[in-house]
Amino acid sequence: MAWIALLLAGFLEVCWAAGLKYSDGFTRPVPTIFTLITMAGSFWLLTFAMRSIPLGTAYAIWTGIGAVGAVIFGIIVLGEALSFAGIIGLKLFQPA
Repeated sequence: MAWIALLLAGFLEVCWAAGLKYSDGFTRPVPTIFTLITMAGSFWLLTFAMRSIPLGTAYAIWTGIGAVGAVIFGIIVLGEALSFAGIIGLKLFQPA
């Protein structure tokens, strides 16, 4: 169950990262509320997962899912170009 919680936490991290983009600096209410809810859910699921998954493992996987997912979301949904920094980020933070 902890691993499922960790995967969901990573997915919600991608959601709140996308929400940050759409919130326009927390000036748009609906995307701001979405961001805060998904952020809280992501952190809660991460803490649940850390009850049985070691800190380093859980955090690395959580941030890896978030980093890779945010880059993919940016490319597919926002039409962002895959830059050198994006490639480096994918190489450094992708889960093993």
